[in-house]
Amino acid sequence: MQTESFTVRNIKCSGCASTIRRSSSAIPGVRAAGVDIYGARVEVDGETLSRARLAQALSELGYPEVR
Repeated sequence: MQTESFTVRNIKCSGCASTIRRSSSAIPGVRAAGVDIYGARVEVDGETLSRARLAQALSELGYPEVR
């Protein structure tokens, strides 16, 4: 199992968290996604995850990674 964590922008509510969890689960290799609304953090668990692909998917949803 592999875990990737991201600090992202624009998480404002439980609807944002739901969108992130639902969309992340559609990415191949992702088993689960957790969202901390107040900490603006996303944690994704799965097998053979591509950090770049996950960051791109989050950005496309409107939640770009904070660097």
